[in-house]
Amino acid sequence: MFKKILLVDDDKLVLNSTRRYLETHGFNVAAADNGAEAVALARQAKPDLVITDAEMKGLDGFTLCKAIKETDGFGKVPVIIISGSKISEEDILDGYNRGADDYILKPFSFPVLLAKLKAVMKRYEGVAEKTEKISKLGMVIDPAGRTVTIKKETINLTRKEFDLLMVLITEEGRLLGVPYLLENVWGYDPASYNDPHTVGVHASSLRKKLGPEIGAHIISVTGHGYKFE
Repeated sequence: MFKKILLVDDDKLVLNSTRRYLETHGFNVAAADNGAEAVALARQAKPDLVITDAEMKGLDGFTLCKAIKETDGFGKVPVIIISGSKISEEDILDGYNRGADDYILKPFSFPVLLAKLKAVMKRYEGVAEKTEKISKLGMVIDPAGRTVTIKKETINLTRKEFDLLMVLITEEGRLLGVPYLLENVWGYDPASYNDPHTVGVHASSLRKKLGPEIGAHIISVTGHGYKFE
């Protein structure tokens, strides 16, 4: 169960109010008001999940996310980024490529933040329950280690590419709609976000990284969704 959270925001009012809210809902929260302090605190507190503001002086949230993901022992720690300004889809994709697991835009309500936390936790705990390695078409997927190898070579997948592959593999042969994928891989509410471009970009990148032989098994059905066949 995810209980320890590292909260990072240079707005101390937001930092303290968010911290109090999370603590009243049973979380143990370590707080930092800058990215450099957060990196040091992460090593000390060993959080289960990180929530960080995007726009901070010095080490911003995107750079902090990448730093945490590249620190030994923290590669599997999920990171939620909070942005105070409208960010483009390119920025979001760049953030995902740096390891971000989800986004929240300010101003946000605490219940929405809690719902995002629970959605991320559910996705991680669901993968954690799958401990057996999956062998398919010469590809070996290790859910526990979150790695994919082909002919003993590790394929460098982003977090979302790996999650997308896991959903497609575990639901092999089933056509998965875009809303389903956005909700189960990205944690989006399909009622408020239903842009197929997000899924399409990741599916295309995943095919390229897996190579033409394996990638061809990720089938797109225009206007419907994707399946692994």
